[in-house]
Amino acid sequence: MLNRGYAYTSIIGSKHHGQTLLSHLASLYPHSTPQAWQQNLSNGEVTLNGVIATGSESLASGQTLVWNRPPWIEPDAPRHFDLLFEDPHLLAVSKPSGLPTLPGGGFLENTLLRLVQQRHPSASPVHRLGRATSGIVLFAKAPQVAANLFANWNTPRIQKIYRALAQNVARHDAYEILTPIGLVPHPRIGAVWAASPSGKPAKSLAKVLSRTTGATIFEVSLNSGRPHQIRIHLASIGHPLVGDPLYGPTGQPLEDLPGLPGDGGYLLHAQFLNFHHPITGEPIHLEAALPPALSSQR
Repeated sequence: MLNRGYAYTSIIGSKHHGQTLLSHLASLYPHSTPQAWQQNLSNGEVTLNGVIATGSESLASGQTLVWNRPPWIEPDAPRHFDLLFEDPHLLAVSKPSGLPTLPGGGFLENTLLRLVQQRHPSASPVHRLGRATSGIVLFAKAPQVAANLFANWNTPRIQKIYRALAQNVARHDAYEILTPIGLVPHPRIGAVWAASPSGKPAKSLAKVLSRTTGATIFEVSLNSGRPHQIRIHLASIGHPLVGDPLYGPTGQPLEDLPGLPGDGGYLLHAQFLNFHHPITGEPIHLEAALPPALSSQR
């Protein structure tokens, strides 16, 4: 589908003071070459403090940079979701695999955020799921509700349980995984979240639900919320998700990526979310039905 275009706005920071606008754009949006950015500039798509820019400008900290990206055809994605819970304060939906939670990577209108806000303009997601991950996404309808949930999200007060299909047959029935997660360099994509000794603390509890030929079904509870945590943690104990295009058996990114980091092919589902309502205090127990590909894996 052809969207309506988008104005990407940023404020020039002190570390970019004195840099030329063209080189800054090429580093800020590396998906396009300097030559492509020069064409965008020639098309009048970029303004600096409200003035159409040429690219030769020397930047100063505090300036406002706007790229008025023209409408573009977005990649295909499912455009549906299932409503799980709604009251005046909260909204919970089940997201299908393949639908991004938030805009990015060429997606703008084909996102869960846009689809939900068509019906509930004030709703904002409290967390996000990866594009290929299915299951529960919780939205807050007011800033104070979101603030309460943000404050408790990575604590035992909010229980998040996933189901995942992983490579290899697990030798133990349960695992406590404490692998730190941080940004690591990658020759193809610059940097990516992965297992890193210098990363931030993370904790997952993985329980074996079943074993099949060459694979294991895990139920994973999160005690933190790092990017790609389940994919990285299971990979770090020798169980990358079946079909994961990014992570190998150590929790490090694969050197020769078969696709882009956001590509799918794996089965990961946010199945349960349990917490106390931030306004009423009542216990909320949410469940998103398993997708057929995971429900058939017993």
